[in-house]
Amino acid sequence: MKNDVNKSSVILIVDDTPINLEMLFDFLGQAGFTVLIAEDGESAIARAEYAPPDLILLDILMPGMDGFETCRLLKSSELTQDIPVIFMTALSETVDKVKGFELGAVDYLTKPLQHQEVLARIQLHLKLRTLTKTLQEQNLRLENEITERLRVEEKIREQAALLDITSDAIIVKDFVNQIRFWNKGAEDLYGWKAADVIGMNINQILYPPESLSQIQNISASIAESGFWQGELHQVNKQGKDIIVASRWTLMRDRNGEPKSILTVNTDITEKKHLENQILRAQRLESIGTLASGIAHDLNNILTPILTAAQLLQLKMSDTNERNQQMLQTIENNSKRGAALVKQVLQFARGVEGQRTIVQVNHLFSEIQQIVQETFPKSIELAVDIQPGLWAVISDPTHLHQLLMNLVVNARDAMPRGGQIKISAENLFIDRQYARMNLDARVGAYIMITVADTGIGMPSEILDRIFEPFFTTKDIGKGTGLGLSTVRGIIQSHGGFITVASQLARGSQFKVYLPAVEVAKTSQGQDLELLKGNGELILVVDDESEILETTKISLETYNYRVMTASNGIEAIALYARHEDEINLVLMDMMMPLMDGAIAISTLQKMNSQVKVVAVSGLNANDKLTKIPGVKKFIPKPYTTKELLQTLHSILVEKASNPKDTVKA
Repeated sequence: MKNDVNKSSVILIVDDTPINLEMLFDFLGQAGFTVLIAEDGESAIARAEYAPPDLILLDILMPGMDGFETCRLLKSSELTQDIPVIFMTALSETVDKVKGFELGAVDYLTKPLQHQEVLARIQLHLKLRTLTKTLQEQNLRLENEITERLRVEEKIREQAALLDITSDAIIVKDFVNQIRFWNKGAEDLYGWKAADVIGMNINQILYPPESLSQIQNISASIAESGFWQGELHQVNKQGKDIIVASRWTLMRDRNGEPKSILTVNTDITEKKHLENQILRAQRLESIGTLASGIAHDLNNILTPILTAAQLLQLKMSDTNERNQQMLQTIENNSKRGAALVKQVLQFARGVEGQRTIVQVNHLFSEIQQIVQETFPKSIELAVDIQPGLWAVISDPTHLHQLLMNLVVNARDAMPRGGQIKISAENLFIDRQYARMNLDARVGAYIMITVADTGIGMPSEILDRIFEPFFTTKDIGKGTGLGLSTVRGIIQSHGGFITVASQLARGSQFKVYLPAVEVAKTSQGQDLELLKGNGELILVVDDESEILETTKISLETYNYRVMTASNGIEAIALYARHEDEINLVLMDMMMPLMDGAIAISTLQKMNSQVKVVAVSGLNANDKLTKIPGVKKFIPKPYTTKELLQTLHSILVEKASNPKDTVKA
């Protein structure tokens, strides 16, 4: 049986001797090859270029163009350079053979030719050529695959760069909740670097234990529908609660089998807080409208009852004592009902009354006297009133009611005793402060603070304390109208109230009432006195609006300002400008790296660094004892408070010749 390679192969024989051509033509034809012939080099080259054979048998000694020159020309042409050439010659000199190999020949056949040797060598080189072609094709495919893979990898890198540009957190997890991808947005939102969390269980990092049942339900749902979206409560690296709008998508492989879950999370924490404020205001407004309507109807009901009770007492003056007591009871309870209705109306419509310019100092004296005479001895009262406290336009009775409600609430929060502290001071709210507090307006205020060391309140109660009829007190010990009345009085004055509380540490109510406009001129003069001397302040805060307003305020009063949006950026800036920075204004609650860690790092870089800590939370012992923290400013703060704080630290520094802080 003829070899399959022979059947498909074409051999070109080049020889000027007809008998050699005839002999090889017959032999190779019988072996199954397709045979072409040429009697000189020129015709051989022409035939090879027109229809390239699979192999060429080339005689060396030919007239005109010999075999060496023919081989050289064949190998110099792109059309024929890959065709194997076997020389046929009677020459046996080594020099001739070396020359042939140098020109590109693959083998030599020595004349007289042995048919079996010729056949064996032809088949060997045809197989080698076939293998070479196969390798070349495979290499070409491999090169194409590599090129395509590089193109895909480049596309993936571009897509990954786009994923890192977005502020959304993009996460990929497998079906055992291990994190497989974590973009830059996720690093910024949660504070975890990708290298730290890849391969970790996402449930242990982002979800509090009470949320895990919801996550299991979502996982079951996405297995059926392939998609889920909704809101989730998560925590960041610092343990701070985060609310995200989350979209989950089931990812499949080329065979359509589920392989992972893609999650895109958008931080909506601040949005939800604002929504809650709006909903709370709408809820209070709705309750107020309802309460106003009910109060109106109750007044209509109570008026004839009270009138009738009083008339009956006059007309039945000679009735027995028991009937008189019953009529008196009806009258008294009708009056109590009317008083309760009045409180409801105060909440619903605000407080009206005869208003005049009031110096509130004497009200604190009255409150102090009442507390000392009626409160348990286990409760200590401290009063701190700023000299020259500004006046307000108000009804003294309403202010008295406001203060008494707050003081009584403080007493009830301390069943085992404690301390109530009442303080009042002048405050000019500027644009800086107003941008941090939606209820505030630019202008002069007096700020009254009532603080206790009682049991405190959790956040879910803080959200509802100003609702009418909401109370945490036992039945019969409170109507739930005290704080709603306080809020109504404050709102009717154009003021606002803030509350801060910590469980087991107490609560602090701050009442802001617009003051008589006596402070604007002195305010401007005071700020002029507090101007800086070109000192460089590094302001660190993750809220862009606070960064902007603080920068503008400080630059207005002759400070230079450098800003950073997180602790890591602050450290990098401080490392480059340590010799120039005079003071660092550091927010304590930030993503990536919080204020405490950033301050500790700055301390290691420069033990004399001056830091002013800023936080929306109340200062605590741990915060104020951080090395390097010279002062603490609670948010929101005014420009005056900020300038006073910086001025006190920088003046102290300048007046101390031993101070080694780098300027």
